[in-house]
Amino acid sequence: MSTTPVTADGPAEGGPTGDAPVAPGTSPRRFTINVRQSGIYVAFALIVVLFTVLTDGALLQPQNISNIIVQNSYILILAIGMILIIIAGHIDLSAGSVVAVTGAICAVLTVNMDVAWPIAVAITLVAGAAIGAWQGFWIAYFGIPAFIVTLAGMLVFRALTMTVLGNQGIGPFPDQIRTLSNGFIESYLGNIGLGPLGGADLLTLVVGVVLVAGFALTQWRARKARLGYNQIVDPMPVFLLKIGLAGVIVMAVIVQLARFKNLPWVLVLLAVLVLGYSLLTTRAVFGRRIYAVGGNLQAATLSGVKVKSITFWIFVNMGVLAALAGVIFAGRLNQAGPTAGNAFELDAIAAAFIGGAAVQGGVGKVVGAITGGLIMAVINNGMSLIGAPSERVMLVKGLVLLAAVAYDVWTKRRAGAAH
Repeated sequence: MSTTPVTADGPAEGGPTGDAPVAPGTSPRRFTINVRQSGIYVAFALIVVLFTVLTDGALLQPQNISNIIVQNSYILILAIGMILIIIAGHIDLSAGSVVAVTGAICAVLTVNMDVAWPIAVAITLVAGAAIGAWQGFWIAYFGIPAFIVTLAGMLVFRALTMTVLGNQGIGPFPDQIRTLSNGFIESYLGNIGLGPLGGADLLTLVVGVVLVAGFALTQWRARKARLGYNQIVDPMPVFLLKIGLAGVIVMAVIVQLARFKNLPWVLVLLAVLVLGYSLLTTRAVFGRRIYAVGGNLQAATLSGVKVKSITFWIFVNMGVLAALAGVIFAGRLNQAGPTAGNAFELDAIAAAFIGGAAVQGGVGKVVGAITGGLIMAVINNGMSLIGAPSERVMLVKGLVLLAAVAYDVWTKRRAGAAH
């Protein structure tokens, strides 16, 4: 039985790279713009420029950039797990409560029971996996909709949090956990001067250069592969411009971080997670099958995809990432509290949809979810810097979410009309 290839944004229409092949004997068309994919990055850039102007440049100050990353790291971690669930056509309303209960478990182990922090963190992650397996079982094998199961989980795990903590906060956490949440990499190569930009940590700059070089190399190889399949690619000037702009943006952020306190540990953790899950969704069979399940459940089933197994494991994965976010959040506050994680699931869901996920499933990218989370983070931070009241912040975030979903629906209708 033949099946349609699946790309990082859903089913492809003609090849392993997701672009339609060109008829033999003709040269490929060299220029195309994916409005749906590019829109989120353009919107992010415009929002950053807007708040940079409104805050007189305070948004892009070294300490503020570091604060945005550290203060929103747990939401970005949740967004990675949430995007996989949404791609598969499900939703998870219990993520915030799982953050709370796993943070409570870690606090009891490290503070009350004096368990060594590596063992405590490992047990906490296993507990998160068990919670995900519990919910995944009811969804995948018992057939209860994810909305109902995770809504029940939101209540159950919040109650368990209060039970575990005795309805009071527990802390302080070990220094190592607090360092993971709030700490920075040590300066091993010393500090160098950058003229008007001030001093900067050399190790952080080296990491930035390596990241940009690695990104450029992977994009070059991807371009060569597309040409090998006679696929549509950007002309060389446009390709180089995209690489150059991405490199400038990354290095600008890296330089600012290097001028403050070097790279935050949570940023290193996030980079590893983004890289790993991006490879999972674009290169691994399991990742491709997630898109297949969300894109067309019946076709995936007929193609031999083990739909129940895929559904089960993405919820296990969500539980592990929620536990990791719970440890980081509790470590950042230096206390596990019964109200921890309130509405975190809403921020993670919003990040996924703003980042380009489709409501019906089958579409989305890990990098898009991270970008959506950063958009929410910049809005929160920027409006805080200009002294906006909390109700106005919620209003703007709600309108941004609505606009993102409306834009997704509009681009689909436009594409359908074009065909």
